[in-house]
Amino acid sequence: MKILCLGHITYDTTIPVEGFPEENEKYHINNKIECGGGPSSNAGYLLSKWNEEVYIAGVVGNDYQGQAVIKEFNKIGANTDYIEVNEEVGTDSSYIIANTKNGSRTILTSIAGRKEHPLTIDINDKFDYIVLDGDEPTAAKKVLANNPDAISILDAGNLREGTVELSYLVDYLVCSHDYAEDYTNMKMDYDDIDSVIAIYEKMKESYDNKIIITLESRGCFADINGEYKIIPSIEINPVDSTGAGDIFHGAFTFFLANGYKLEEVLRLANITGALSVEKLGSRYSMAELSDVLERAKKEND
Repeated sequence: MKILCLGHITYDTTIPVEGFPEENEKYHINNKIECGGGPSSNAGYLLSKWNEEVYIAGVVGNDYQGQAVIKEFNKIGANTDYIEVNEEVGTDSSYIIANTKNGSRTILTSIAGRKEHPLTIDINDKFDYIVLDGDEPTAAKKVLANNPDAISILDAGNLREGTVELSYLVDYLVCSHDYAEDYTNMKMDYDDIDSVIAIYEKMKESYDNKIIITLESRGCFADINGEYKIIPSIEINPVDSTGAGDIFHGAFTFFLANGYKLEEVLRLANITGALSVEKLGSRYSMAELSDVLERAKKEND
């Protein structure tokens, strides 16, 4: 089974702090975590960690960060033939302030000049599954057209032009609550499932694909065989939520590709994303597949 993960590639620096910093103060930190990042990239890293055949596509600069990202993917066993090294730009960099008291994170991403230099490599392989994140929409549309039989999944985190454009073309639109609210100009209340259903039904007026709405720590919402359901997440001790949504999408793809029914796919993806919040750094926080399945078994007992 061949899986393409196409989209935004970053180099992340995570700085853990106990409480969000105050303006005009100085702080000492005990450590920092550096690794690759980006929605589809993180999904691809998880899929590679779980021994799927993964191809990563996107753009990095010819710099230390870009080489570090490629090396990281090669080490985990992902194919990097479709990562384009562009001499005109630097690798996108994200600086993440992780508040370990409550697990929240604040992300500052430098993308200066990258949008003017999209991916130009021709992606000629045929794939069984395609994971997109709204970045590189031109390349993504070509890949979808060249792989009409592939199952396609879009991680729609924010309402951006490229993301909306691709959202109509994929089989699974797995979107954040922010995307759903912004797309419909409606607000949801997690404690009122009717408000979530109203947004979902509004979206279904535009879409004929499968829609899943993620609800952060509450889990996710979907139509399961004609029944609207919130599939709950699990109780955890939050440390750093960086990459949890990306990891959810990677796990979603894995379990879908391995023949699980949709409700179980979502339950296991919830668990995978939640477990990552208990550790610092997106790629260092990814659970082993065996740990996810063991936790799922415990939740059922």
